[in-house]
Amino acid sequence: MSSEFERLKADRKLLRERIGRAMIEKEVAAAQSDLQDARDSLEMMKHKWATIQGYYSIFHSARALLYSKGYREKSHYALLIALRELFSKELKPTLIDKFEDAMNLRQEADYGLKFSQAGAKATIEGAIELLSTTKTILSIK
Repeated sequence: MSSEFERLKADRKLLRERIGRAMIEKEVAAAQSDLQDARDSLEMMKHKWATIQGYYSIFHSARALLYSKGYREKSHYALLIALRELFSKELKPTLIDKFEDAMNLRQEADYGLKFSQAGAKATIEGAIELLSTTKTILSIK
């Protein structure tokens, strides 16, 4: 395990927890719902909301994966590090990079009021890819 992963566990930003299949499936459903909302927002040219909703689709897909390994995160950063650590074989490095990029785009849109159509589209594309991959890994239709 990486030292950053171990530090996050020691700081209680990543916690071991028994999480049932229903909760994992609930996260996947939230990812699907947020993805649809992001697509709808993009269609209405609401790029800020499309970016934020697309990111939360990614967040919920990642969280479903984390839950499947028996961990719960206490920060978005901890979720990113855990995904890198626990799913390095199942997820392409570029997909994990898309999560990090979307996290940064969401923060800029939410707190800096900086957003664009290109950023919204990139976030949604990452959300589509991670949701599909998550469903495959977790055997969810």
